[in-house]
Amino acid sequence: MARTTGRSTTHLTRRLVQLYVGLTLYGASSALLVRAELGLEPWGVLHQGLAELTGISIGVVSIIVGAVVLLLWIPLRQRPGLGTVSNVFVVGLAMDGTLAVVGDLDGLGFRVPAMVLGIVLNGVATGLYIAARFGPGPRDGLMTGLNRLTGRSIRLVRTAIEVAVVVTGFLLGGSLGAGTVLYALAIGPLAQLFLRMFALPEPGGPGVTVASGEPSTTAPPAGSGPVADPAPGQAILPQ
Repeated sequence: MARTTGRSTTHLTRRLVQLYVGLTLYGASSALLVRAELGLEPWGVLHQGLAELTGISIGVVSIIVGAVVLLLWIPLRQRPGLGTVSNVFVVGLAMDGTLAVVGDLDGLGFRVPAMVLGIVLNGVATGLYIAARFGPGPRDGLMTGLNRLTGRSIRLVRTAIEVAVVVTGFLLGGSLGAGTVLYALAIGPLAQLFLRMFALPEPGGPGVTVASGEPSTTAPPAGSGPVADPAPGQAILPQ
């Protein structure tokens, strides 16, 4: 009994460490894309545009937007987890912290590697925090909630959200570029790779993983109808 309790405690501790390391790296990766000045990920474009408009730091804007999106979960009847709430705050704080340490980069010789590192690190971070299974991020929950409410496919809902986010952010002064395109092409395969790499075995038995990258932890195939609400602690893999 004591041995089982010890394994469960160790397992929970590892999940928590993995969650917060992942969220911290996610914020750091977003900050690297800002410093690269070659284009941001879709929500980053919106955050940067709002930061330009308001004069608030991009990390604080990220927190505010995440909190607003989380409020939209209420009418959509989505259930947040610890990871959902932590996502709102940790990513923004880590982003501003990294920007304070990493200054402006001069020349493509520094900016291109920063862009590539930011995208790869984002994939690592996504795999870490999703595999910890403490709940989807606020934006993923918005996607699955609208999918269930409208009956439209995951691909259509996600595309519509991200197009609206990118266009709005760009009109507000957010940065679009090669980094935006490369991120869109690379983040799915990278996240899937690192999700499998950081999958955690259940304490109850070998071979059973908390997140393995199989369809049960990812969005359904393109063109599918509404999906069931994620169970507490379940996350949706970015497409």
